[in-house]
Amino acid sequence: MRKDELEIQLKDEHQLIQSGKLRDESPLDLSPEFQKLCDACRNGYLKECQEAITTGVNINARDVFDYTPLILASLCGHYEVVQLLLESGALCERDTFQGERCLYNALNNRIRNLLLQYDYSKSTDPLQPLASHITSLLTRKTPETSDICLTATSDYWNLHKFILSARSPYFSKKLAGAPETTLWKLASSIPPEAFQIVIRYLYLGDIPSDLGLSSKSFVTEEEVFKGIDKVSKQLEIESVWDIIANSDQRIARQRHQDEVTRGRDQIEEWYRNNVLRHKLTVQSSKAQDVKWTRDNAIFADVLLRADEDVESESSSGQETPKVRNTLGPLNGIPIGPAASSRSPSTSRNPKNSVLFPVHRAMLLRSEYFQTMFSSSFQEAQLTEYLQIVNIDCSPAVLEIVLTFLYTEKADIPIELALDVLLAADMLFIEKLKTKAAIVISTVGMGSATLVDRTRFEIGKEVEVEVEPINIYDVIRAGWFLKVQRLEEFSARYLAYRLEDYIDEEDFEELIKESASRIEKRQETDTIELLDDIRYYLSERFRLRFEDSGLDDIMDENGEINAEAAQTISNASTVTDEAIDMNTPLTKSPTSDQPVETASNPFLNGEIRTLDGEIAGDEFAADAINYQVLLGKIDALLERLKLDA
Repeated sequence: MRKDELEIQLKDEHQLIQSGKLRDESPLDLSPEFQKLCDACRNGYLKECQEAITTGVNINARDVFDYTPLILASLCGHYEVVQLLLESGALCERDTFQGERCLYNALNNRIRNLLLQYDYSKSTDPLQPLASHITSLLTRKTPETSDICLTATSDYWNLHKFILSARSPYFSKKLAGAPETTLWKLASSIPPEAFQIVIRYLYLGDIPSDLGLSSKSFVTEEEVFKGIDKVSKQLEIESVWDIIANSDQRIARQRHQDEVTRGRDQIEEWYRNNVLRHKLTVQSSKAQDVKWTRDNAIFADVLLRADEDVESESSSGQETPKVRNTLGPLNGIPIGPAASSRSPSTSRNPKNSVLFPVHRAMLLRSEYFQTMFSSSFQEAQLTEYLQIVNIDCSPAVLEIVLTFLYTEKADIPIELALDVLLAADMLFIEKLKTKAAIVISTVGMGSATLVDRTRFEIGKEVEVEVEPINIYDVIRAGWFLKVQRLEEFSARYLAYRLEDYIDEEDFEELIKESASRIEKRQETDTIELLDDIRYYLSERFRLRFEDSGLDDIMDENGEINAEAAQTISNASTVTDEAIDMNTPLTKSPTSDQPVETASNPFLNGEIRTLDGEIAGDEFAADAINYQVLLGKIDALLERLKLDA
């Protein structure tokens, strides 16, 4: 778009906004919650961004300097934050003022290319996938999901009771009294074109500017308008006029977006008051015996079953441990599902099952269910009682999946994120899979540099946040599901906590698994996981040296110069005692060394490194720690007889 055209458009939009006819897409927001989001975007705090978005902050608002969160993240070069904002619905339309600012101010080409490649239609309307699916139900032939037919003279529409009930107070009251109704006759005095417009409105579709009339139509626009007026009043949906009455395309689009949001909220309310309220908990042994008739008050046409998993007690009467017990440095991360399933003393015994009465029309958003209900399998057959379909996940996970399918919302607790990721992959719900991966990849990323495990407060150790997830499970899930985001996150997570993991047997097994993933691996082949860990380990210490101004320790690629680090290490006041790379990083106290001295790097002004030695200053300690961790990696490879 030319500069003069853009200026004219901006002027027109400003006038419409000032008059109240057009909503400001980027309103000024001075709230503390929005300011917290802006600060997180400016500093690259991915976890804080995710938390702010979850609370419902308007990510398209602007601060006192006219910066949106997306512009701040793009300007400051935080790629992961930019990606998170775009996936959460941040606006970046190239032909708008804010969109052009975002692209022009991007710190590097990587971020600029991400902005250019992103699907702008999805960013401007994050509810479009849900609205498109509901609208498509009007023309979808297979599988058959409609349960009521509306007729008007020679025209008819195969519709869905739960959508009509959620969107129209009139249908809600009528169908509640007669849920078995399958045929509904409409007034013959009203043109079918008017019914077509109102039905499309109920199904979250946009209203055509020509009202669907053609040269072969036997009615005039005036007759259609009168018919729409009558039908709208009867169905108590007079807001349809807000869309039809506006000739300005921008205002019409805004009204349609508002109506899609309103429709989503109505469907969500109906879903929570009917589907979730009527979920049934029964003993697993009796779940298949449940008889749910088709003529039910919530119009459900299938039951989804999820079994609750209960940990069985061991023969000694004690519960099986749920948190790993290690002699090495504790990282505080509870054991995950993969590790617990490897334990021979642990078995799962399903006690109860939860049945969710749902609608096939909404399940079709999953390719898994779409294929199932389009096939000749038993689950696709219509029977007297509703078919029960088993889903291999917990009830809590299935509820998250259903909530997403019905509402496009996904509030995923971190302790369920891995299970949701696996369930979304199994059901082929890519968008939910991406949302689960985002939740997982924000763990431990409260700051741009993660948690620095070599930094302590004087006199006491820094309290480390306990993460309710197992990083080994995360990286294996990333490998298995081929989720690059999780692979990169896991490598960075391990690099910033390497001293906690490097001596563990599980870590050795992980490295061997990474090496074995390369088919016909040669001795000189690299190990992808270790390459990534080395990169992020260099980043971890590089950021500290950048902050201190010691740029000469980094090479031309921005990575730490190992020779320079070694020079600082040799110039420090480290004792001449050789470093044994095979000993644990937390050195055991000797008889003449108090316990407090071994665990606290700062004592009486002394700075100790990861191997327990005394360094001259913090920078020398950093250089030594970097060399110690690299040495640990080399020792591990030698011990595993791997060359990488």
